[in-house]
Amino acid sequence: MSAEPTVTKDQIEQPNPPLSRQARRRNKIVAVIGLIIVWVLLWGTLSWANILGGLVVALVVLSVFPLPPVTFAGRVRPVAFVRFWLRFALDLLVASVEIAWLAFRFGHVPHSAIIAVPLRINSDLNLTLTAEALSLVPGSLILEVDRGNGILYVHVINVRTRDEVERFRDSVLELEARIVAAIGSDEEIRRLAEPPPAIPEPVDVEGAPR
Repeated sequence: MSAEPTVTKDQIEQPNPPLSRQARRRNKIVAVIGLIIVWVLLWGTLSWANILGGLVVALVVLSVFPLPPVTFAGRVRPVAFVRFWLRFALDLLVASVEIAWLAFRFGHVPHSAIIAVPLRINSDLNLTLTAEALSLVPGSLILEVDRGNGILYVHVINVRTRDEVERFRDSVLELEARIVAAIGSDEEIRRLAEPPPAIPEPVDVEGAPR
């Protein structure tokens, strides 16, 4: 009779320890600041009225619709944080000009695509921030988020070829890298050097041959 396999204490999966009061307070502050930023971006104007309005909305949302805790394990890096916002403002400007140009091209029917983008950092915070940043840029819209696999499904306008699909996917990974560099942990920054996960197929490009 064969001996029963021995299971060591280290092999037993330990439940995650509860968050401390300080960690819960920190996570709430991060959530409130994030909601205020999203509120101001949606209004498109930085003013005290919009900031206070965003604060009220954030407090109501967190009180009425409590969400599972999203642990913020990183730290804010001021230089990378400013670099992210400057690049984000530039992306907004460029995308707005491109969409306006498409609107005035009478008779031109732009192709669009639904593109799956697997992110390298599969965390709730990274998925949320990357999806929000993409949705705020004209021309791209999040259709679905695969939380289990860390995949964003994005509808993109004015995409005609496979090369343009790959360029958009690379731009999303660059956006993710800027977000992680601004507020991620050292471990998350290290994981950015790893190759991205496998890409689900096929990519649905309207009007393009498969």
